[in-house]
Amino acid sequence: MKVEKFEDLEVWKESMNLCILIYRALIKCKDFSLRDQIQRSSVSIPSNIAEGFGRESNKEYIRFLVIAQGSCAELRTQLYIAKEIGLLNEEIAGDFLERTRKISAMLYRFINARKQF
Repeated sequence: MKVEKFEDLEVWKESMNLCILIYRALIKCKDFSLRDQIQRSSVSIPSNIAEGFGRESNKEYIRFLVIAQGSCAELRTQLYIAKEIGLLNEEIAGDFLERTRKISAMLYRFINARKQF
């Protein structure tokens, strides 16, 4: 299947889904600083995938995919913190952490595929 828009990308879909789940899980959170940081890094992942898609060169595209991968690592770190301080329970944090690992692996494969162009 030819990808004609970033909305067709599975990695974008997965990262959007995670972002929405995170917003819903933290809707009542009173730790505004960590909540906002977690939300910003989760938003950064699909946003950078989309921005890279809209760039004119493959080199720029890869750059934004690498930024998305960095945001995914940042988010994973924040989720560990949220779990340890009890902001997120073990089950939810575990699910989110697993999703970040999956997205990171997808980005890694996508970046390597783009480098072949």
